[in-house]
Amino acid sequence: MRAINPRRISLLLAVTCLLTACGDKPKHPPERATAANAMPGDAALAQVYDTSCKLCHANPASGAPLTGDGPAWSPRIAQGPDTLLDHTINGYNGMPPMGLCVQCSEEQFLGLISFMSGQHIQ
Repeated sequence: MRAINPRRISLLLAVTCLLTACGDKPKHPPERATAANAMPGDAALAQVYDTSCKLCHANPASGAPLTGDGPAWSPRIAQGPDTLLDHTINGYNGMPPMGLCVQCSEEQFLGLISFMSGQHIQ
């Protein structure tokens, strides 16, 4: 019986790790700094985003889809604006009712969702 060569094992492990990195993996979500620094172009929406949405949507630990993370937003956007508004207004899972913005209108919510998702919502 042949002895196991530690060098050969190390080489096999290195090749395995490199090949694993070649798979079709989803793109990494935007960095926290990117999500934290993003702001809507509209000054009123920027203020609402900064005081209400940013707390969760710029913090990966919150579990909320990060601002600018298209793949995380896609399944939500696919549900349509009525469902998005319902989840925003009434709360859903970890999403607090009214998204911490009790004075926001439906149009503002749709504008904020459009901004955070990077997709136009109507």
